[in-house]
Parts: sequence; C-alpha cells; structure tokens
Amino acid sequence: QLQLVESGGGLAQPGGSLRLSCAVSGYRVDTYDIGWFRQAPGKEREGVSYISRSGNVKNHANSVKGRFTISRDNYSRTVYLQMNLLKPEDTAIYYCAAGWTNTLIEEDYSVWGRGTQVTVSS
Repeated sequence: QLQLVESGGGLAQPGGSLRLSCAVSGYRVDTYDIGWFRQAPGKEREGVSYISRSGNVKNHANSVKGRFTISRDNYSRTVYLQMNLLKPEDTAIYYCAAGWTNTLIEEDYSVWGRGTQVTVSS
C-alpha cells in the first residue's frame, strides 16, 4: 500500500526558505506522478507544484512560480519542494499526493499524505 509522509514544515520569516520532503513507501515511487497542494485557514485546498514520474515535466502555480521548485529523487523515494522568498500568504498546511496525471487537480490524485504545517511570519 502506497504511503506518503510529509516533513520539513515549520516557522519561517518572510523572505526566508524551507524545504519540504515527501517520503514515499510501499510501492515504486517512479510509477507515480506527484503533486504538492496546500490549504490555508478558511480557504480551499489548491495545487502548488507538480512533477511527473520521470521528473522531466514540472509545473508550478502562478502564485509560486520563480519562488518554489519541485524535484524528486526516485532512488531515495523522496519528492522535494524547495520554497524560497516565502510570503505570509504561503502559510498553509502542505500536502503531497500521488496519482497518474499531468494536472494539479485534486480529484486526479488517489493517495495523500497527512500534511505538514508551514507558517510564514515575522
């Protein structure tokens, strides 16, 4: 059974950086496309970044382009989200999810982690 576990969240100052990790277990990670999503208090969950199973195709939401970078290491079964130039509006619970898709549509992802909290505040 595929399982995803996020880590790396925490408190960062505006303009700072964090790197989130999504550890994949229970199945071959290179057979899944991975998305990062986030949900801020009182808001709907939104797609942030996508990476294909090969790592060759990446996509980022407009709100994070130029600041966030997604990558994956299939050997270590981990997907990363490097977040730079953080803003208070990036505060949210961040989730990674696995599926067979090229989108950032929630319904296209079948397995989800439990999330990690990111807070950006001075």
